Amino acid sequence: MSSLSRELVFLILQFLDEEKFKETVHKLEQESGFYFNMKYFEDEVINGNWDEVERYLGGFTKVDDNRYSMKIFFEIRKQKYLEALDKHDRSKAVEILVKDLKVFASFNEELFKEITQLLTLENFRENEQLSKYGDTKSARAIMLVELKKLIEANPLFRDKLQFPNLKNSRLRTLINQSLNWQHQLCKNPRPNPDIKTLFVDHSCGQPNGARAPSPANNPLLGSIPKPGGFPPLGAHGPFQPAPTPVPPLAGWMSNPPAVTHPAVSGGAIGFGTPTNPAALLKHPRTPTTANPSMDYPSGDSDHVSKRSRPVGIAEEVNLPVNMLPVTYPQSHNYQQDDFHKAVARTLSQGSAPMSMDFHPIQQTLLLVGTNVGDIGLWDVGTKDRLVVKNFKVWELGKCSMALQASLVKDPAVSVNRIIWSPDGTLFGVAYSRHIVQIYSYHGGDDIRQHLEIDAHVGGVNDIAFAHPNKQLCIITCGDDKTIKVWEATSGAKQFTFEGHEAPVYSVCPHYKENIQFIFSTALDGKIKAWLYDNLGSRVDYDAPGHWCTTMAYSADGSRLFSCGTSKDGESHLVEWNESEGAVKRTYQGFRKRSMGVVQFDTTRNRFLAAGDEFLIKIWDMDNTGLLTTIDADGGLPASPRIRFNKEGTLLAVSTLDNGIKILANADGLRLLRTLENRSFDASRNAAETVTKNGDSRSLVDVKPRIADEPLDKSKVWKLMEITESTQCRSIKLADNMRTSKISRLIYTNSGVAILALTASAVHLLWKWPRSDRNTSGKATASVSPQLWQPPSGIFMTNDMTDNNPEEAVHCFALSKNDSYVMSASGGKISLFNMMTFKTMTTFMPPPPAATFLAFHPQDNNIIAIGMDDSTIQIYNVRIDEVKSKLRGHSKRITGLAFSNVLNVLVSSGADAQLCVWNTDGWEKQKNRFLQIPSGRPSNILDTRVQFHQDQMHFLVVHETQIAIYDTTKLEPVKQWPVRENSPPITHATFSCDSQLIYASFMDATVGIFNASSLRLQCRILPASYLPPNISSSVHPVVVAAHPSEASQFALGLTDGGVYVLEPLESERKWGNPPPAENGSASNLSTPPPNGASSSDQPER
Repeated sequence: MSSLSRELVFLILQFLDEEKFKETVHKLEQESGFYFNMKYFEDEVINGNWDEVERYLGGFTKVDDNRYSMKIFFEIRKQKYLEALDKHDRSKAVEILVKDLKVFASFNEELFKEITQLLTLENFRENEQLSKYGDTKSARAIMLVELKKLIEANPLFRDKLQFPNLKNSRLRTLINQSLNWQHQLCKNPRPNPDIKTLFVDHSCGQPNGARAPSPANNPLLGSIPKPGGFPPLGAHGPFQPAPTPVPPLAGWMSNPPAVTHPAVSGGAIGFGTPTNPAALLKHPRTPTTANPSMDYPSGDSDHVSKRSRPVGIAEEVNLPVNMLPVTYPQSHNYQQDDFHKAVARTLSQGSAPMSMDFHPIQQTLLLVGTNVGDIGLWDVGTKDRLVVKNFKVWELGKCSMALQASLVKDPAVSVNRIIWSPDGTLFGVAYSRHIVQIYSYHGGDDIRQHLEIDAHVGGVNDIAFAHPNKQLCIITCGDDKTIKVWEATSGAKQFTFEGHEAPVYSVCPHYKENIQFIFSTALDGKIKAWLYDNLGSRVDYDAPGHWCTTMAYSADGSRLFSCGTSKDGESHLVEWNESEGAVKRTYQGFRKRSMGVVQFDTTRNRFLAAGDEFLIKIWDMDNTGLLTTIDADGGLPASPRIRFNKEGTLLAVSTLDNGIKILANADGLRLLRTLENRSFDASRNAAETVTKNGDSRSLVDVKPRIADEPLDKSKVWKLMEITESTQCRSIKLADNMRTSKISRLIYTNSGVAILALTASAVHLLWKWPRSDRNTSGKATASVSPQLWQPPSGIFMTNDMTDNNPEEAVHCFALSKNDSYVMSASGGKISLFNMMTFKTMTTFMPPPPAATFLAFHPQDNNIIAIGMDDSTIQIYNVRIDEVKSKLRGHSKRITGLAFSNVLNVLVSSGADAQLCVWNTDGWEKQKNRFLQIPSGRPSNILDTRVQFHQDQMHFLVVHETQIAIYDTTKLEPVKQWPVRENSPPITHATFSCDSQLIYASFMDATVGIFNASSLRLQCRILPASYLPPNISSSVHPVVVAAHPSEASQFALGLTDGGVYVLEPLESERKWGNPPPAENGSASNLSTPPPNGASSSDQPER
């Protein structure tokens, strides 16, 4: 690397050394990673300063970077261990063995065992291989020789062992020249200017007619110090000039050069090393500069030609071409306006977005592809959905038999990638089944079918456009391990690239210096590069993470990045050194185990963004540390999809409720407001009507809550009471059967249906059809659904014992994709197909009977089954085997809930006990009993648990109380007890965004609580939703919340009725949150949703 920033670091190092800032010199060496001071390293090793030795090394390499690095750290830690044994400090030796040496056990277990056995010897020299070990001083000297050989052989230290051959005080000289230049530009230069600061440009004061002194004989900084800077560094020879520039892919597309390294001996105790040379390229690191806030233009940067105007010079001055201004900001140069903090738009797509792309020219046009094969085109400026198209094969007869058979077997199709062509006249869609579809775009809502290509056997995982030979082409990759290039006009196939040994996950076409090429990544972690010929791959490297990896260039095409997630959930965002085919920079800030494949994007040649941990994480490209995070006001999935527009002013992010939020920085907000102002006159009447109704959010949908707050605070808060049917929307779901009590109730994950399990062990499914009144097809209280049955007319009916089914414990759990329901009613557990209602299988006959079911959030084949005998069985459906049996309760299990953030299972029982289990080994971590008021026997309702969307807290529901618990401490954060002589709680659940809690009571009242304060904000009386002639004993026994509409919930009643309730459309919410009481502020956060997503809805 020969950029000016690197050279400036060397100048600063020289200056610090001349000024005797010794500790700072070595700190900057280590933090920058540009120069490894071998003399300093030797001194620290000889003195046995092991912590400093490892800290200094850490700036250049880590233990697992390559075999040389591994050997270096092993030799150092082995020496530290032997010295502790030699001093008979057994406790210190054990500490080193466990903390420092154990990491090598996975690479050479026998060696680790041999090292451990040294603890049993009175004198470790009794070991034959250590018999020649002398005293500490000589042992360190011998080891140092070995370490120097390893460092010199390690490719990560290449070009870092020699300091540039600089003239003494080079930085002072440059400043001196700059000041002289500034003085020459003075309108009235004085003969002996008084320079008192470097913080601003020099300018002479009052005119005196004198000429500026010559730089040669009047240095403005005084005399230059005598020679003598960096004496130890000169011993390492002169600085090697930068190599002759090579084509950008030279390092990627050639075999690794054969370098003869110094012989490296095995040391006193042998240590196995990997033989794969590619391991050297696994995780090389080049730390960033010490000051991330200093933006030095590099030699090939666009900033070189955009010189800033010198401060203090009255008129414009044309500086020489080689004068590059360098600024020294006093603090970081980021402003809040740079970041996309404001939620400017919320769009409802209707199904989960899988891929998005903004138009390259029209900055507010957004393409969206979803998990059910739908594509949508939005104008986010006007919030209009211009186009929506469901997946359809245009000409099925022309498709391969493999595709036709695949669609017959399973018609479900997802969009894997949707992308615009470079000029925005075409866009391509890659589907999870064989084909890509290319549309032409003619403005507005005019899209037309252009090409349909049966491209790959299996899924088409990625699609891109490129211009090889000045001809627009389409590049695809797929499950058949190939990359294919198609002519964009006719769809004719031009190239097929074969060589990957696993499905190809992504492609990244690019060009540099007239070289056109394609990077590809596969699911085995391999990166390959291809030219547009038939000569095969030029590259075979390992991507960090070894699984799902995507690559992307910065907007100016000068920097290459990749982001990948391993099968274990470890995510890696890195910058690549193209000339070497090695990782240049690794960005920090991902959670240890991401809960999905992390998506990323770049913007404005400056920032990187990735969706992880229910957040959008932002990095400066030049700094490995996490810069900031954006929660988008919550509602994001674990690994949200993200996409910047081309100007970097807008950021689209997918949400948990099958929607999209458009985030904007200051420029983006101005852009959207400009678009709004253009159409304001035409819609003024409608706008005024909306404003009169007390809600102006539809006019400028940019964080209105801030503007609303003063109005809310000026009002006297009042509990909202709904006493009659005109005050809310409610509907009873039609039922032509004479049903018994509703025992369980749940919305499907898609939000288009409700599933109920009755006390007679029969399942009822209501579906909402799409219509003019309900274009989304989602559940609503405004439209009646249909009680659905398959053409066969069968019902899903659970297996029952000879006992009365009304007395059985009923339970069910729905799969993430709504395809299957697992259910039990005192007999065997049944697995039903939701499309056909057929029983797929039954298992686990009683006793004991299943009393609660929960799918593992990360593996639908793993089910936690609460049993009547107080145990919890962890059951693998695929292999029909109980993996673990958990014991800790004394009565039957009444509730189960997983947290995939904390990796725990929380259980509740009829014994009023809560238990927390680790899901890695299924050990019990904590347990606690509920505090039941005296005189209130627990014989009406069992204890239930449900996780908050942050996956850190959970809701506990008991007839006597509702409470929110901190999972790690297993302590209540908030509690709401039922007053004595008041009707008990029958059930309660979080709303989908965890902001509300819907609770039903035995008197048929429904209470709606603010979840952060557990204060009642709305009360719904029975008369508002029940008919007047109904028995007074009828009441709700189960509550279910809609998975994406936070203000909608359903009630299951003792008489078999099911009701859906929503606030009036004019209200849109159930009252206002009550004001916080003194000391009542909850420590509950409102992070992005997680478990409340469709897949993790609790059993009701």
